[in-house]
Amino acid sequence: MPRLLNWSDALKLGRVSNLPTVWTNTLAAVVLAGGTAADPGVFLPLLLAMTLFYVGGMYLNDAFDAEIDARQRPERAIPSGRVARSTVFALGFAMLAAGVAVVLWLSTAGSGRTGFLPVLAALGLCAAIVFYDWYHKTNPLSPVVMGLCRALVYVTAGLAVAAPLPDALLAGALLLLCYLIGLTYTAKQENLGEVKNLWPLLFLAAPVVYGAMLAAGRPVAVAFLLPFAAWLLWALHLVRRRAPGDIPRAVVSMLAGICLFDALVIAGAGRPELAIVAVLGFGLTLLLQRYVPGT
Repeated sequence: MPRLLNWSDALKLGRVSNLPTVWTNTLAAVVLAGGTAADPGVFLPLLLAMTLFYVGGMYLNDAFDAEIDARQRPERAIPSGRVARSTVFALGFAMLAAGVAVVLWLSTAGSGRTGFLPVLAALGLCAAIVFYDWYHKTNPLSPVVMGLCRALVYVTAGLAVAAPLPDALLAGALLLLCYLIGLTYTAKQENLGEVKNLWPLLFLAAPVVYGAMLAAGRPVAVAFLLPFAAWLLWALHLVRRRAPGDIPRAVVSMLAGICLFDALVIAGAGRPELAIVAVLGFGLTLLLQRYVPGT
């Protein structure tokens, strides 16, 4: 019989090892929107809301995939019977609702007070999360939907700081969308152990090209462009090599690389000291992935 959710399963269901990538997304969005991470009245509630959206989405992912996992990954919490599917559904939706509530409070009563646009963006983010979790296994456009989820993190956090959104933030959101398309396409092949078509990975080149443009105008960005490009090449090397376990390693590597992308756009916005914080998020993600699986 299912029992109460233990801490180990709770952390694995939420893929909490990847949370630093969500936190650096939030940091990048605040910086690109012209805000400051030094304002805890805005930044900390945004961190909480984005954490709830991510963890809630991961819970729903496992709940919707329970039947498939019963065949492919029976050791997971739901198919193994360690926790009821209905419990995971309830927790996932509760976290999404709590995230919207935090954004609502921040936008109307908290330090942000930027009106209902962030709330609408948060609702759009929740809708994208649920749609992806419900229909991603057989949806050929699921990488686009997943990329939209991350782009909406930028948009939601940015609108809590400024409206209309600056061009730099919109560009960052678009490039994050491209990066996640390539990443998610690779992740969809994880169980196959190979990537049958390489053309979707071309989306990963867009952030590198944009980073080079940023570095041309702000040379300090080079210090963040080079590690990002090198790490991405390492992940693509794993994809091309296709040895046993290489595809999952490439996926978690590219997930951690989200922090390096955030560091790049933060440096391009003239805040290299905060870009270093994003790099620390990259290191923290790699460390946590050693204890909690990232996929």
